[in-house]
Amino acid sequence: MLKIYNTLSKQKQEFVPITAGRVKLYVCGMTVYDYCHLGHARVLVAFDVITRYLQASGFQVTYVRNITDIDDKIIVRAQQQQEDYMSLTSRFIAAMHEDAYALNVLPPSHEPKATEFIGQMIQLIETLLVKGYAYIADNGDVYYKVNQFTEYGCLAHQDLEKLIAGSRVAVAEAKHSPLDFVLWKLAKPNEPHWPSPWGEGRPGWHIECSAMSMHFLGEHFDLHGGGFDLTFPHHENEIAQSKAATGKEFVNTWLHVGYLQVEKEKMSKSVGNFLTIRDVLSHYSVEVVRYFLLASHYRSPLNYSSEALNSAQGALTRLYTALRGCEVALPLLNDEFLQRFNAAMDDDFNTPDALAVLFDLARETNRMKEIDFAKAQQLAANLRHMSGVLGLCQQSPKEFLQAGIKEELQTHIEALIAQREQVRLAKDWQAADLLRQELLSMGVVLEDTSQGTIWRHI
Repeated sequence: MLKIYNTLSKQKQEFVPITAGRVKLYVCGMTVYDYCHLGHARVLVAFDVITRYLQASGFQVTYVRNITDIDDKIIVRAQQQQEDYMSLTSRFIAAMHEDAYALNVLPPSHEPKATEFIGQMIQLIETLLVKGYAYIADNGDVYYKVNQFTEYGCLAHQDLEKLIAGSRVAVAEAKHSPLDFVLWKLAKPNEPHWPSPWGEGRPGWHIECSAMSMHFLGEHFDLHGGGFDLTFPHHENEIAQSKAATGKEFVNTWLHVGYLQVEKEKMSKSVGNFLTIRDVLSHYSVEVVRYFLLASHYRSPLNYSSEALNSAQGALTRLYTALRGCEVALPLLNDEFLQRFNAAMDDDFNTPDALAVLFDLARETNRMKEIDFAKAQQLAANLRHMSGVLGLCQQSPKEFLQAGIKEELQTHIEALIAQREQVRLAKDWQAADLLRQELLSMGVVLEDTSQGTIWRHI
């Protein structure tokens, strides 16, 4: 039975979908005014793996990941660059799709943009006004009345009085309470705007996710996720406005991905350690980056360092070495390794434990190559399948293990290996050792196996 840690209950719970065999998942996506950074990559890959595993477990998954294409940051950046906001967002949406594809992240079922759902947001705000959960402030903006919602603080596990005590109110704001949040903002000069019953303006950030998630998934759905930083106030506000509007439970299980640091410091442009996805992929292969992101549990903090990425490279080399020579596609074995892998993933998508199973299986596959090659091929089939659930080992072993060597140099390497085979047959071990050393100086490591000599690039 799959168990998932629910931020709302602060415990792991057995996952029982609202509709048998189907999972409805909503994840807060990007605000598109800059290139995606490594923290975004962690969220993308975490929910990609969660979706892949749910599908591998037999669920039909509807995965919605939104795009915020209008907000304060977008407007400011567009003004700074003297660019139309739609031109800016279109450019960075395209860049985001390039990054997701480069990370081998499968596309979601739906990817709505906020600007496409203004009408639905207005309807939701009208409902909140009618029910007394919202008000029109003196400045013309529409605010959510937090004091009216008695459950506020349920996700952050704080009571209302403590949250109010810890907040601050800007002098210029017209809201009634420090925690009240904007649902609709009247437009300022030269800002994008849409017509509404309250005047030309644009939606607040929080309302968009309630409107879009309920449009695609209904008023009550299974899973809602995002980065840990969204827990409060964004997701707290989503719960408040959604439950107030519908009178129903909004989401059964809330999942949050842990923070990512760079060399044990918070990632920041001012510190100079801000890493975009394309920065990292210019130095490391996609599977190395994915492995690094999955080597820690999705809820745990994660520290980026060159040592961690190099370790990921070495770990993948071990998996691909086990797969090498076993490329024949075979049906899966329902063996102890597959059962252990599924047990790890059923424990709140525990990818570190799942990776440990892959290494045990890789060791057994290597051992069987020298004993029972047919069995080794079957074990390798399971290894490919389980790795694939994590989005790993998607290349041929040769492609991965010999990456970074130009074609003309590969021809020279193969010729040296053939020459070494000849001197070994002649039992000229000294000449064979000299050729091995020459190849090693080129970054080529040899392995003499019962199927012949194979090599990899280091």
